[in-house]
Amino acid sequence: MSLLPMHLLDSLFHQYGYTAVFVIIMLESIGLPLPGESLMIAAALYAASTHHLNIVLLVATAAAAAICGDQIGYFIGRWIGFRVLKRWGRKLGLSEDRLELGRFLFRKYGAPVVFFGRFVALLRTFAALLAGANRMPWHNFLLWNSAGGLAWTSLYGFGAYALGDAAKRISGPVGIVLAVIGAAALLAAIIFIHRNESRLLEDARREMQQSPKR
Repeated sequence: MSLLPMHLLDSLFHQYGYTAVFVIIMLESIGLPLPGESLMIAAALYAASTHHLNIVLLVATAAAAAICGDQIGYFIGRWIGFRVLKRWGRKLGLSEDRLELGRFLFRKYGAPVVFFGRFVALLRTFAALLAGANRMPWHNFLLWNSAGGLAWTSLYGFGAYALGDAAKRISGPVGIVLAVIGAAALLAAIIFIHRNESRLLEDARREMQQSPKR
């Protein structure tokens, strides 16, 4: 998860609000390497501490951005195809190894990759392109992509907001303890997701090596 300086994010949210969240998350979902995850958490904490943004509208905006961006990425991937991605994808960070891994995951798991890919940094950026390039049926992609986008924005948005709002409202030793517990829980969730991301990718690579090439 890439991070930006907090004061820059606060300035971005103050000046552009929901528009900044929508544009950055949409562009990341299309396939650009932008910090969508850290932006989502920072925006929710900003909403909790300043109340300049409404958390429900923020989550809805982020979900719409994720879904719209993924639809654009899907059709770009479907249009240019796997061969073009294999030739030029390295410029976007899609090495040949990642492309082959993505193709393997889509063939083996399909819909779950689209849904849970929203929580995995590598797949969140490239899942739509890979789904389109691998000719996943659009109606299946739309269904699981929408569900994943809503789940991802709700988890990080409402989770970070609840943590930030609790830290602001509760003072004294009890407040400090609750804030530490909440922060530890959120950190544990992020660590769990990233550890399982690494395990998923390693298991897939191992299975690819063991499977006969077609």
